[in-house]
Amino acid sequence: MPTAGALSNRNLIMNGAMQVAQRGTQSTSITTSNYYVVDRYEFGIGSLGTWTIDQSTDAPDDFSKSLKHTCTTAVATPAAGSIALITHNIEAQNLQHLNFGTSNAKPLVLSFWVKSNKAGDASIGLMQPDASNRLFSTSYNISAADTWEYKTIQIPADTGGTIDDNSNKGLRIDWYLNSGSTFSGGSYQTWGVINNANRNVSNLGVGGAVNDYLQITGVQLEVGSKATPFEHESYGQTLAKCQRYFYSAYNAAVDGTADASLCTGLYYNTNRFFGVVHFPTTMRIAPTLTASSGANGEFAIFRNATSNSLSTLTAGDESLNSAEVQATSSQNAVGTKNWPGFLRAVGNTSYVFFEAEL
Repeated sequence: MPTAGALSNRNLIMNGAMQVAQRGTQSTSITTSNYYVVDRYEFGIGSLGTWTIDQSTDAPDDFSKSLKHTCTTAVATPAAGSIALITHNIEAQNLQHLNFGTSNAKPLVLSFWVKSNKAGDASIGLMQPDASNRLFSTSYNISAADTWEYKTIQIPADTGGTIDDNSNKGLRIDWYLNSGSTFSGGSYQTWGVINNANRNVSNLGVGGAVNDYLQITGVQLEVGSKATPFEHESYGQTLAKCQRYFYSAYNAAVDGTADASLCTGLYYNTNRFFGVVHFPTTMRIAPTLTASSGANGEFAIFRNATSNSLSTLTAGDESLNSAEVQATSSQNAVGTKNWPGFLRAVGNTSYVFFEAEL
């Protein structure tokens, strides 16, 4: 049996260099949890101020991008149940080689670069959703404000919590920015049933004042007890991995074009147009469509030397590999049965997203 680790594909994290941002490079006025800006990184927030998230060009040597969270409306004293954190979720079937839940379970090491205006101890945690959210939590120290620092976290093997072999969440990594006492009143724990009080024990308190920030890049999670140099990969490789969870068929703000053809289609009858968008890779689950909506028309159907302007789109019969994009008479899709046409995004605010995030 070989004893050395993999020379490639070591990193269980996707987009650890923060290169891919299909949704855009900045999102402002954030008060609710969701995926924003940099692909595969979710912002969790509950009653803890207002934030701006950036794909920043401020980064340490060997990197060109970072993920930055900046507080724009502060909460000096968070309520007990308040929280703000950055989360990265990993698909369970990609983690079967960890052997968690058996005597052959393997240890992990997490490494990353971090920068903040606040110095002190900060908390980080891993959870196993398949095993009743078993928790491992610990601290890392930011020794100097406004300075990029490299951190490594040793994560012991978990012989007690099994990760299911499916397309759901297998592991969740949390970088805590701030929280109330519900999440910070306990002590750090090593793989056991989750106790919320043990999650953010060393509360760094980012968000207690306006312009507080925290940014990370170079995130790597790998089997073993010693961190190896960051495994850089091409932008195309990273994008293809991210598109399993989120596919931007068109985003004017990122693509930099005012108009773009989305797909060809056909009038099923006089008031319903169908087109098919094929995804570049198999998605995790059948995705949901989110499309821009505007009174002046975000999309248009071109057919028989004329066109119909549409305010928005809907989708149907989504699969792992494709989805129908539909428009009806209520969206101004009026034509002639069996006429072909093509669907175009129009203007500099339109977007079409397909989401299958964990």
